[in-house]
Amino acid sequence: MAQDESDDKRHQTLARHYYAHAWRLADEAAEPELAATALRGLTVQAINQGHRHRAEAIALAEMTMNYAGRLDDPRAVSYYQSTHADAAALDGDHRTAPRALNASQTQIERTASTPPGQSWASHFTIGRWAYESGMTLARMGDLTAAAEQLDQALDEYGLDRRRTRASVLGHLGEIRFRQGDFDGALSAWSEFVDCAEGVQSVRVRDAAEDMQVRLGRFPGDATAHELAARASSLLTAG
Repeated sequence: MAQDESDDKRHQTLARHYYAHAWRLADEAAEPELAATALRGLTVQAINQGHRHRAEAIALAEMTMNYAGRLDDPRAVSYYQSTHADAAALDGDHRTAPRALNASQTQIERTASTPPGQSWASHFTIGRWAYESGMTLARMGDLTAAAEQLDQALDEYGLDRRRTRASVLGHLGEIRFRQGDFDGALSAWSEFVDCAEGVQSVRVRDAAEDMQVRLGRFPGDATAHELAARASSLLTAG
């Protein structure tokens, strides 16, 4: 919660403290899944801090997988493998990233007919996997496959938690824009601003800023102007 509350130094330092403390306690208690979950949080934090933190991200992801290797739950293993794939993609390792992503897919597909259970990774579904997969593919430059995965996450798997759905829609708009699909980007961003209203999240705020800057390049387009104004309202409210 601290990590996604704000990207300022105070919140990010606090988040890092919580994650590291949880990892140490879990390791001491011999709880590999909880240890992996805490380390995954640190990994995601490093990934979100960008290219300068890529070495830290991949090192943390590998530590996470050391714990994940002790687990039998395919949902949990897929959860941590997908993060390993994203860290490898950030590091420019286009051999490890697709290999980890494929392994993650194999594991999550084993859960198609099983209930979530009570694990720390119980929320990780095929829909969430599609979202994570889309983001990793985008990081590797495969925008077509990334957009397909995000579309599946929204439509086929019906991700409906507002914060998650808003984040997916924001990224989908960005990817369509980068593909040159201006109308498709506007459509995704229109849904994004509807979904994001009232949501407090660093990821959602980043998506709104990205959208506002990109649409600012089209001052003569009425729809773009309206969406940019709505993005500005989201940022002001945040």
